[in-house]
Amino acid sequence: MRIEHVAVQVSDPSAIADWYVTHLGCSIARSGPEPLNIRFLKDGAGQSMMELYRNPRVAVPDYAAMDVMLLHVAFVADDPAADRDRLVAAGATIVDPLTTTPAGDQIMMLRDPWGLALQLVKRKDPMIG
Repeated sequence: MRIEHVAVQVSDPSAIADWYVTHLGCSIARSGPEPLNIRFLKDGAGQSMMELYRNPRVAVPDYAAMDVMLLHVAFVADDPAADRDRLVAAGATIVDPLTTTPAGDQIMMLRDPWGLALQLVKRKDPMIG
């Protein structure tokens, strides 16, 4: 088995999806109309998906108030510093600066303009091929 997607309840699925397409290299695999306004986003390699939706039955979590270690979406970054600068110019905010782990991985935490935590990671030894 493999993971097909992870779903995230968000405030504005279409706007967030558009930002992820423009700035994170995602593509829209499928979309749906109101009230859920679902967007299935494929990563740049087409290997994983994230579902963004707004279900009126439940509240949208306050992602900006959540510790980034509770939930974050990690993206492979060939040049984390350049990607950080580009994403900040597009409205992201820095949470944790770029650091190198004892294993040699470069990581940092940002928040997208809606508060969802994003991790940029450049693995010394890639874990997924």
